[in-house]
Amino acid sequence: MKVNEGTLDRGLRVVVGLTLVALAATGTVGVWGWIGVVPLLTGAVGLCPLYSVLGINTCRR
Repeated sequence: MKVNEGTLDRGLRVVVGLTLVALAATGTVGVWGWIGVVPLLTGAVGLCPLYSVLGINTCRR
């Protein structure tokens, strides 16, 4: 598996994911906030399956 997310993309995904999970954990946004696990994991790993299907690559390497 090749990394297909650049540094900025990964950072934004982690921040958005953490924010959504934190809001869900505090009960602010409800159950839908747990969807933040997806961008959190893809940002941590650096691989987005949807990017692979669409042929998108934000990584400069």
